[in-house]
Amino acid sequence: MQKPIEDLCDETCAGTETDGTALEHAKMDESMAVNLAEMFKALGDPTRVKIIYALSQQELCVHDLSVVLEMGQSAVSHQLRYLRNVRIVKRRKSGKTVFYSLDDDHVKEIFRQTLQHLAHV
Repeated sequence: MQKPIEDLCDETCAGTETDGTALEHAKMDESMAVNLAEMFKALGDPTRVKIIYALSQQELCVHDLSVVLEMGQSAVSHQLRYLRNVRIVKRRKSGKTVFYSLDDDHVKEIFRQTLQHLAHV
């Protein structure tokens, strides 16, 4: 039976860098880490992923999204509010209709690259 590889350094390991300041570039700002985690959390829900996919194709109103997702408008609206709060989607009002789209090209690119990664695996 093979011995499992431990995810720990050997007790004699002194690290790869003798100067601790050389590792500063590897540290992430706490607020940036929280914001990034929120972005990935938003992508962790299948309904929100379906909304993002639909909006990556075209701008849609809540009614259209509820048809595409086969869900009630209030449930879709709830998810859109969450996605707006983390700046993944934005809204535009035209008369009494509110249209939703992806906040910017970065969101579309993150989503596209994630889909490519999944197709690659």
